[in-house]
Amino acid sequence: MRVLHIGKYFPPFAGGMEYFLADLARAQARMGMGVAVLVHDARRGGPGALPCDQDAVAVYRAPSHGRLLYAPVSPAFPLWLRRIIGEFRPDLLHLHMPNTSAFWALATPAARRLPWVVHWHSDVVASTLDPRIRLAYRLYRPFEQRLLARSRAIIATSQTYLNASEALARWTERCTVIPLGLDPARIPAPDARAKAQASRLWGERGCRVLAIGRLTYYKGHEALIRAAADLPDTRVLIVGTGDLQSALARLTQSLGLEDRVSLIGYQSEAILNALLASCDLVCLPSVERTEAFGLVQLEAMRFGKAVVVSDIAGSGTGWVVRHAGNGLLAPPGDPRGLARQLRGLQEDPALRDRLGAAGRLALEHDFGIAPVAARIDGVYQDVLGLARRQTERR
Repeated sequence: MRVLHIGKYFPPFAGGMEYFLADLARAQARMGMGVAVLVHDARRGGPGALPCDQDAVAVYRAPSHGRLLYAPVSPAFPLWLRRIIGEFRPDLLHLHMPNTSAFWALATPAARRLPWVVHWHSDVVASTLDPRIRLAYRLYRPFEQRLLARSRAIIATSQTYLNASEALARWTERCTVIPLGLDPARIPAPDARAKAQASRLWGERGCRVLAIGRLTYYKGHEALIRAAADLPDTRVLIVGTGDLQSALARLTQSLGLEDRVSLIGYQSEAILNALLASCDLVCLPSVERTEAFGLVQLEAMRFGKAVVVSDIAGSGTGWVVRHAGNGLLAPPGDPRGLARQLRGLQEDPALRDRLGAAGRLALEHDFGIAPVAARIDGVYQDVLGLARRQTERR
């Protein structure tokens, strides 16, 4: 079987959707599939990039010219799509959504001749925090629905998210729920140098709380910073970059929290792993359904860390915690409620250990990339079997 994945970006670009795509593609290659990936080059204005011969997964990076409302701008994407289909000759396309460039499959004859599996990472949420998204979705939705209509199967990451998704409401009969997965081998134990750097970043103060994610409107970092004001014996590190970095820095300064809350920007994978290994707990304070799952929870499971997660209505974030038993839930956008749950784990190390151990077990049995890839292979087999039967009937 030969599978062509269509995504937004690919590591080293940091993001949950990107890391999952990389883990899945490599797991499929280990299963004996032919796997290629077409994404955008994260370098603005670059010429794009072709795969290296020694890579198990062929990754093509189409040139892009920045982003517009969080969507890559890549006029050359349809040319790359047509070329790669001709060279790689996939049996099916696996489209990871949301991604405006995936809409080019609708206008590409070579793509239309193939069966499509759509991986629904999240809705384009009509945000109350960024009204531009609400306006843009009016233009986006017709193409989104055409793409879903053309698909043979849709993978949703949790039943909770599927039940709440207006975009998927017409297509539930072709939806299958498969959670995101993680390859623990991708996240090695930190070496001595990374541990030392992580220790310097933490300093000596109190309970260590780690948050990882882009500094953008739906991630809820403001609530976490305000919660830290009620937690005097807590040290908070926020890893990531984004458009809210300056605003969050000003908030931290205005609350007098510079010695306890640090925005430490982008960190290498080695340092990030060391921070995960050395924190006391991980916090995911997101506030909108754009946060559909929270892959960082699986990264916390890798190191046996308890989590405090926003229980967003209609999102899979709370579903993961309820299924895995790996943490506590807090009301989204509520600094006092978030502080209460963080304090509960801060004051109960034994509870942290039990929740962390439950998460480690859940990663092994339910959220590892191997069982997830096997379930996705079952979807592929069903889709290709249906396509063969339809061809035979003609």
